[in-house]
Amino acid sequence: MKIGLFTDSLDDLTFEQALDWVVSEGVEAVEIGTGNFSAAPHFELSKLIQSKEARRGFLKAISQRGLVLSALNCNGNLLDPHPARGQQAKKVFYDTVEVANLLEIDTVVTMSGCPGDLADGDYPNWVTHPWQPQYAELVERQWEEVLTPFWRSASERSTELGVRVAIEMHPGQAVYNTRTLKRLRSIAGPEVVGANLDPSHLFFQGMDPLVVVRALGEGAVFHVHAKDTRINPQEMALNGSLDTRPMTQPGVRSWEYVTLGFGHDALFWRNFLSTLRVMDYDGVLSIEHEDLLMSPREGIEKSIAFLQGLTPRTKP
Repeated sequence: MKIGLFTDSLDDLTFEQALDWVVSEGVEAVEIGTGNFSAAPHFELSKLIQSKEARRGFLKAISQRGLVLSALNCNGNLLDPHPARGQQAKKVFYDTVEVANLLEIDTVVTMSGCPGDLADGDYPNWVTHPWQPQYAELVERQWEEVLTPFWRSASERSTELGVRVAIEMHPGQAVYNTRTLKRLRSIAGPEVVGANLDPSHLFFQGMDPLVVVRALGEGAVFHVHAKDTRINPQEMALNGSLDTRPMTQPGVRSWEYVTLGFGHDALFWRNFLSTLRVMDYDGVLSIEHEDLLMSPREGIEKSIAFLQGLTPRTKP
């Protein structure tokens, strides 16, 4: 396995400055954001689609530093019911798949999308409880009328271009746990759609990433985010994990994203990495820094140092 970095957290640096910095820290791979939830500080999507010379320069900047490009990331709500937002999110996704093909990169990271209430509303509607019959009806209609047709079409295009789509299970999206990811894979095809396995989104939902990896099956993990979550036991006991307080309030919420090792200890991460290898994942561990209590540089440095002593380097 290789230690990588999702470079969005170095958004104060230019593309080449960010590459130089990650090399100096011993990082071996980079994941680059192309748009949607990412501000794409290191990628000009339209330019790279249009210009062969720009693509050549982009790849040369990475390869001449001895780095690997693990994936392009266009995380966003691809099924946003707001007409303008939804159209833009889909365009970024399809453009990212297109440019991945042109760059000969086989993995695009994104999210499943979350539709609205299928009426005239333009806000996403994430159903989390089936008690009222309208909720149960809505979630099934979202799958049948929006998710299924979109992902069948997206799968066909991705297959044509030889690109795999790694879905990040994320609360607020239709695919947020093992069951829903398996459902999407059965619709879109398991060869095309797999997991971008990010344990940080599983911890606070009460899921065990080791069990999830095994349940998804061999070869189902296409990409991995190395990100941790700290659980606040007092707040979890009082208010549970469905916490709608702003993410900008660390220490107040029931949970928060933290630097690797600050939420779960080395024993968990050893077991996680071993389980990934047992299930035939030998790719990149892409550090995603979202710890509000630590600067990006410090958080990334600590995460790299943490992983360096744990990561299996070569297959037997």
